[in-house]
Amino acid sequence: MKKIRIAHWAATGLFALAMAFSAFLYFSSSPDLVAGMQHLGYPRYLLGILGTAKALGVLALLQTRLATLREWAYAGFTINLIGAAWSHAASGDPLAPPMFVLAALLATSYGTWKWGQRGAPRKATGLNTRFA
Repeated sequence: MKKIRIAHWAATGLFALAMAFSAFLYFSSSPDLVAGMQHLGYPRYLLGILGTAKALGVLALLQTRLATLREWAYAGFTINLIGAAWSHAASGDPLAPPMFVLAALLATSYGTWKWGQRGAPRKATGLNTRFA
């Protein structure tokens, strides 16, 4: 179980670091990133939306108290990666290896998180604890 936890936090940390850096680039309106978004046909204001979503997603991934929030973060990042891959493919760009690395890190983070939850005792919450 300790190896799973280490694998989980290593994958989660690397993925969160990459997404935090990406959010920083979106907020700073990096000229290369702006040019890349224009190449894909997206408006400039999308940088702020995606930057905010990525920053909040990183916070949601790194917190450990709210499992449902974390599930939504995993779903959001999955949709983000699929959207990025589809956008690049539709624009005629080749799929870059970093995209696959990010997808593998996200899948490893999610898989090891779920694996680690299997053995964890469930806490009873709310008024109706019969099904907890």
